[in-house]
Order: sequence, then structure tokens, then C-alpha cells
Amino acid sequence: MEKPAPQYYTPEEYLAMEETADFKSEYYQGEIFAFAGGSLNHDRIAGNLYINLSLGLKGKKCEVFSSDIRVWIESQRLFTYPDVTVVCGKPGLYEKRNDTITTPLLIVEVLSESTQNYDRGQKFFLYRAIESLKEYVLVDQYQFQVEHFSKAEDGRWVLTEYHNAEGMLSIPRLGFRISLQDIYDKVEFSQAESKARKSKKAAKKRRSS
Repeated sequence: MEKPAPQYYTPEEYLAMEETADFKSEYYQGEIFAFAGGSLNHDRIAGNLYINLSLGLKGKKCEVFSSDIRVWIESQRLFTYPDVTVVCGKPGLYEKRNDTITTPLLIVEVLSESTQNYDRGQKFFLYRAIESLKEYVLVDQYQFQVEHFSKAEDGRWVLTEYHNAEGMLSIPRLGFRISLQDIYDKVEFSQAESKARKSKKAAKKRRSS
């Protein structure tokens, strides 16, 4: 049985649909992809980073946004919802909309079983097309693990990894530091790891059927 041909939408059609939708979707080169649901730990980590960044950047010309705010990458024709975004200076807006920004300096994504390969691979490639982007942080929700990519003056992206609660994520460009203990505050790994095992088992079962 042949797969149905993909349906393509204009950015304006996508945005109109998002305004009335019950769930968020990503837009990429005309196609629309629904996001999978989150988890308690995913929300805890994103919330911890949002709160600490907001406090740490207070008084500076930077703003912190949650996953309610979209990012538009014109060269890649991508609308997406990062978990946490930081903009320094006046935010660039898509078509003067107050819900879609174009000039993030920092993007944070909390990894899940279904998105971690995309966030580390193609999505990071797409994000690198954003001229203003200088910092990219990936946080594993199943264990103490943070990956921090920082753009050097020569254009290289330099990776620093943290793997334990005593680690301290440092973003000198923002004058911001946070311990992994604070990033993972109230996170329950046993519950998350159980969910991850179930996801892997289900995926393996689907592949073998």
C-alpha cells in the first residue's frame, strides 16, 4: 500500500492552524509534524532552567522565553518550539508577531527517547543557520548529563560535557552559572529510566513485528 503524498502548507496556513490547535506542531519546509507529549521530568528540568536563567539574567539586556514561544529559521523554513530560549537585545520577530522570535542567542532542549537523535543531529544542524545563536544546551532527562555547545570566534562549535550533580554549567557569554543539582532539582531518575526502558522495549517490538 502506497503512503499518501505529504500535504504542504504555507507559513501563514501553519500559523493559523496553530492558533486553534489543541497541541503544538513543528513546521519544516511546508510540512507539519505534531510534537509528542512531555513528562514530569522534562517539565521540571525546563522549568528549573527557565527560573534560574530568569533570575541570573535579571538586570541584563536579555530575556528568557519558555516553550510557548516559537523560533523561526527563515533559511531552513522551520518553525519550532525550543524548551528554553534566551534573546539578548531587542527580539527579532517574525512578521511582527509577538509569539515568534528569530534572534535567539541561547537555545536549550531537554532530551527524550523520541527526540534525542533529532536534537543532537538534524535539529542542531538547522539551528546553526541562526546567525544570532551562540549557545546550545542539551539536557538528558534520564541521568545527570548536560551537553553544552558554544560557538567560538572562528565559527567552531565547542562541546563541554557534564556528567554528575557536582558539575557546574557555565555560559561566560551570559555571565551565567548553574549547578547540575539545580538543573535536576526534584527530578526522579527511577521513574524516568523506567519510562525509557518501556519506550525502548516497545520500539524493539514494533521493529520485530
